[in-house]
Amino acid sequence: MPGPPLAVAPARGRAGTNALGSYLRARREQVTPRQAGIPDGGVRRVPGLRREEVALLAGISADYYLRLERGRDRNPSPQVLDALARVLRLDEAHTAYLRTLVEDAPRAARPRAGTPPAGALKLLATLPQPAFIEDRYFDVLASNDLARALSPRLAAGGNQLRDLFLDPAEQALFPDWRDYTECLVANLRQSVGNDLDDPRLAALVDELSQASPLFRRLWARHEVRGQWGSPVRLAHPRAGDLVLNRERFDINGADGQMLVVLHPDAGSADAERLAILGN
Repeated sequence: MPGPPLAVAPARGRAGTNALGSYLRARREQVTPRQAGIPDGGVRRVPGLRREEVALLAGISADYYLRLERGRDRNPSPQVLDALARVLRLDEAHTAYLRTLVEDAPRAARPRAGTPPAGALKLLATLPQPAFIEDRYFDVLASNDLARALSPRLAAGGNQLRDLFLDPAEQALFPDWRDYTECLVANLRQSVGNDLDDPRLAALVDELSQASPLFRRLWARHEVRGQWGSPVRLAHPRAGDLVLNRERFDINGADGQMLVVLHPDAGSADAERLAILGN
């Protein structure tokens, strides 16, 4: 069951918002007192840990932690960041993301917008599996025929996040669509890093936040996660149930662009159904 709605963390830049404080608050709200080793004291007015509890467990003053959450101090030491990561139970990816939010951290490079390289487009056209090229916002830049046969919404110009959150037909294609959206939202956070004033990111987050309560909750959780090759279940209206492996490959010379290939296990019933769809 989804948790209670959380405040939406703005997508805009560190100069105009408190990205570090928003992240700390979102993450402490997801750590239960029991996980932190704090005795259950009955009814609590806030989800997760209180500010003073985080400060105590991290070995810093409550006043200093309050300054961090309110954006009055945006450059804590590496030792403080390590202590906060331990208390907030951050894994390696979330800890790395935390370090990018301090004031003097180098800004993430913003890829230039553009079309995929000619060589990548030629390769895309020859692949026998459904394949497409996406950017870090999950915009579809190009796709082959079999990808569009799998989902018409994988045509160039579409956005996978927008389709998954707002298009019932795309949701019906993914029986596990809620889990899938969680993965994509967490990957969006990781791919943009601390480049939170990116106009394309801000426009996409604003649009989805207004249209989808589920997106608002997921974006506010500040989950950070990469994508690795993993099976994806599909319920295709013509090919039936499919399980395809999703692989992503960096495209040389096109920073931020990825080639995505959906392929079945060799000799499987999924391969037979996909071949029928291709024909």
